Amino acid sequence: MSAQSTVKKMIRDNYNMMLLRDYLRREIKEAGFSHFDIQKQPTGTRVSLYVVRPGVVIGRKGSVIRALTEQLEKDFDYKSPQIRVEEIAKPELSPSVMCNRMSSHIERGTAFRRATMWVLRQVMEAGAMGVQITVSGKLRGDRSSFEKHTVGILPRAGHHAQVIVDEDIAHVQTPMGLIGIRIRIAHKENFAPEFSLSDRAGDDLGSGDAAKPDKETSD
Repeated sequence: MSAQSTVKKMIRDNYNMMLLRDYLRREIKEAGFSHFDIQKQPTGTRVSLYVVRPGVVIGRKGSVIRALTEQLEKDFDYKSPQIRVEEIAKPELSPSVMCNRMSSHIERGTAFRRATMWVLRQVMEAGAMGVQITVSGKLRGDRSSFEKHTVGILPRAGHHAQVIVDEDIAHVQTPMGLIGIRIRIAHKENFAPEFSLSDRAGDDLGSGDAAKPDKETSD
């Protein structure tokens, strides 16, 4: 296979993965979808779905999981897909789950800053090393703006950021306009510290750091 063909295949595979992720987020949103893994095997394709409520994905008498299997084979061209459903132990440490929960709060009329503070506390109480939430769009008026709230320790770049930080993005429609939500979570269990770190997880929310967000406003 030529280098050009390899690049085209990588682009096509990444695009299909993006489409599949968007599809799963819509179809099994009520199950608390977090993420998925794909493993190509000689006998077919194994798809592992990680969710909060596995029973919702399986459905009554397996109806939902059968429909998902058919769609994966028909629309995404996966050979003999075999779906495995796994329950995630701590949903609060999944950026995707928390993006969906925050979106739901805002859709029901909760103020975005109050929803942000609720998510910050939930994530840190679940044992995260750090969390950052960025909310952008028409938050209060006609002018676009953003607020960024960070609690705990969150590497921004380098090897540690790639290894221990997960992130996801969601969008929610409000009467003011479209709001974007980006959540980044640093996981303690993936961190191999070269030096000792003080535990600030329980301190930042009470110290007022999260109540003083970075702000920017633009036309």
